[in-house]
Amino acid sequence: MALKTVNIVNRKAGFEYHLDLKFTAGIILSGTEVKSIRSGNANISDAFCIFENGELVIRNMHISEFKQGSYNNHAPLRTRKLLLTKQELRKIQSRAKEKGVAIYPIRLYVSDRGFIKLDIGVGKGKKAFDKREDIKQKDIQRELAKIKF
Repeated sequence: MALKTVNIVNRKAGFEYHLDLKFTAGIILSGTEVKSIRSGNANISDAFCIFENGELVIRNMHISEFKQGSYNNHAPLRTRKLLLTKQELRKIQSRAKEKGVAIYPIRLYVSDRGFIKLDIGVGKGKKAFDKREDIKQKDIQRELAKIKF
């Protein structure tokens, strides 16, 4: 039986932020959360990462309740701790102290070893003219793709 690959992407992140640094973090999850993510019932589009007591946590990541979870189910929007090395945490924290820098989730997936991982990005928010430029580039690429066929 082949495992279904889970790949939940925050498409809004590439449009809203410039990507400066990218890290892969583990997440502390409960059993019902893991089962719910493996069935694809998670949303990271509104999520963001912040430091609490020297630890990096993710907020507003919605993981739907597992249907067969009974009374053991988790809270869908609870705060979850991210697992990174001390060196990575120091690098992110020093970069996050700058004005206008955000820490945001990019992708939630299951690794080759079966662990659930979260790619996080560190970068500044884009201005309106940057977003218009991105839209223009996408339109050009779409038109070129139509011409080739």
